[in-house]
Amino acid sequence: MAAKTRSVDRDPVHRAGRRVRALREARGLSLRDLADRSGVSAPMLSQVERGDTSPTLAVAGKIAAGLGLSLSQLLRLDEGKHVVVARAKERRPIRRNGHRIERITPDLPGERASVTVHALRAGGRTGGAGDTPLHAPGSRETVLVGSGTLAVLIDDERYDLSPGDAITFDADLPHHFENPGSTETTFTAVVTAGLRNT
Repeated sequence: MAAKTRSVDRDPVHRAGRRVRALREARGLSLRDLADRSGVSAPMLSQVERGDTSPTLAVAGKIAAGLGLSLSQLLRLDEGKHVVVARAKERRPIRRNGHRIERITPDLPGERASVTVHALRAGGRTGGAGDTPLHAPGSRETVLVGSGTLAVLIDDERYDLSPGDAITFDADLPHHFENPGSTETTFTAVVTAGLRNT
């Protein structure tokens, strides 16, 4: 049984099918949703995802377009195998008015998620209420507080967070962070592009 599983894992048709399914589910799309967006029938998409059939380049191109990707991104033609270790001592923090930002994720082809760690001084804030959103339409952001207290202001609504609290929101809405406490606040932010329909 294990040998059969390993051979399936190496099969490019099954790998492509699993990738299509993972990308579809990451975007919160049903088979019917992707069928509507791509012009490829739901039964055909199901066969592709199960690895029962290998899509033609034309069909693969339609599936990629329905997922908001290029064909090379879908098939990972522009990617090698990437393993990148982000050493703490090698990161170059950006500092702005008592706000320190360190990007954790490297720039890789097709990367859709960005992870950053932040430190915000007591009484500090990032941006302001009228600032233009920094993230692309359809993005989502999750923020996890490590230490201190954090106020997240999203579209004029305020959310107060304590250590261990997390919040997920549409990152293309106007938002900024404030530290209302008397000590430094640390938090981690994960921004993922294109996970929802706008």
